[in-house]
Amino acid sequence: MERIQKLHSEQGQSPWLDNLRRGWLTSGEMQRWLDRGVRGLTSNPSIFAKAMTDTDEYDADLRQLIADGKSVEHAYWDLVVADIRAALALLNPIFESSGGEDGYVSVEVSPNLAHQTDATVIAAKDLDGRLEAPNLFIKVPATIEGIPAIRTLIGEGISVNVTLIFGLKRYAAVMEAYISGLETYAAAHPEADLGSISSVASFFVSRVDVEVDRRLSEIGSAEAAALKGQAAVANAQIAYQEFEKTFSGPRWEALAARGARYQRPLWASTSTKDPSYPDTLYVDSLIGPNTVNTLPDGTLDAFADHGTVARTIDADVAAAYATVGNLAALGIDLEEVANKLETEGVASFAKSFDGVLETLAERAKTVG
Repeated sequence: MERIQKLHSEQGQSPWLDNLRRGWLTSGEMQRWLDRGVRGLTSNPSIFAKAMTDTDEYDADLRQLIADGKSVEHAYWDLVVADIRAALALLNPIFESSGGEDGYVSVEVSPNLAHQTDATVIAAKDLDGRLEAPNLFIKVPATIEGIPAIRTLIGEGISVNVTLIFGLKRYAAVMEAYISGLETYAAAHPEADLGSISSVASFFVSRVDVEVDRRLSEIGSAEAAALKGQAAVANAQIAYQEFEKTFSGPRWEALAARGARYQRPLWASTSTKDPSYPDTLYVDSLIGPNTVNTLPDGTLDAFADHGTVARTIDADVAAAYATVGNLAALGIDLEEVANKLETEGVASFAKSFDGVLETLAERAKTVG
C-alpha cells in the first residue's frame, strides 16, 4: 500500500491533489492519482491560469466559444466549468464509496469578489447551479466580507471550501459561520439530514513560514534564528486544537445528531518554499484524524517516496504554544502576519485571474 493511501487508512487524513488541468483528465493521469490514494481535488485561479497559459489544450474550445459570440470572461468560465464537471464525474465514485466524506472537487468564485459579500453569494450560487453535483465545493475566501457569505451559503445548503485562512482569529470566525449556517438550514428544514452539507476550512501553511522567517532574519539574533521554520506548523497545530474544541459540546452535538459533518481543517499551501527545509515538512508534521491535506503533485510524489506516516498533529501541543509565545516575545504577532498574508493572497489570485483573461483575450484574437 502506498504512503498516500496509508494517510487515510491508518491516520484518518484525506490526501487531496492541489492541481487540475485538462490533459490530466483526458489522458488518465488524474485517474492514476486517484488509484494511488488521492481522495479529492482542489483548484484555484492560479492553477487554472497556469493550465490555460502553459498549454494549448484549451485553444480549440476557446476558438469555438469566441466564434459563438462569448466574451473572453464568459469563455474562461465555460472552460473552467467543463474541467470541473469532468473532474466531478471522475471523483464521484470516491464520494459515493466514502459516504460523502471525500471525492470533492473545489472551484473558486472570482477573486475580484473577495471583498463583496452579496456578489460572492450570487457567484457561488451561479456556479453551484451550473454544476449541480453533490461532491462540489464552492471556494470562498475567508475575508471579513467572505464570512457572512459563507454563513449564507451553508444556510442555504451549499457546500463550501473556505480558503485563504492564515490566522486563528479568522479561523474561529470561519467555524462559527459554518455552525451558525448549519443551524439556519436545520431550522428551515426540520426533517432534513444535515449530512448533505459539507465544508472544509483551508488553513494555509507554508506562506506563514516565508513571512515569519523573513522577519526573523531581520531581527538577526540567535533566538530568532532558532525559531525559523517553526511558525507555520505551530500555527496549524494550534488550529487543530481549536477545531477539536469547537466541534464538541452540546451545540455541536445537536447538529451532529441530525447528521452534520465536521468542517475538517484542510492544510493548504503545503509545498516547501525554503529548499533548506524537508520537502515533506508540511505533510509529515500535520497528520491526524478528521483533516485534509491538499498537495501539489510534486509534494505528493515526495511524500509517496519518503514521507512519514504517523500521527503528528497533536504530538507536542505544548511545543506549538511555546513557539508562538517565543515569536511574540520577539515582537512577531501571528495575527498581524495572517492579515498581511490574506491581503497578499487575495491580490495574488486576482492577479492570476486577470492575467489569464488577458492571455485568453490575446489568443482569442488569433483563434477568433
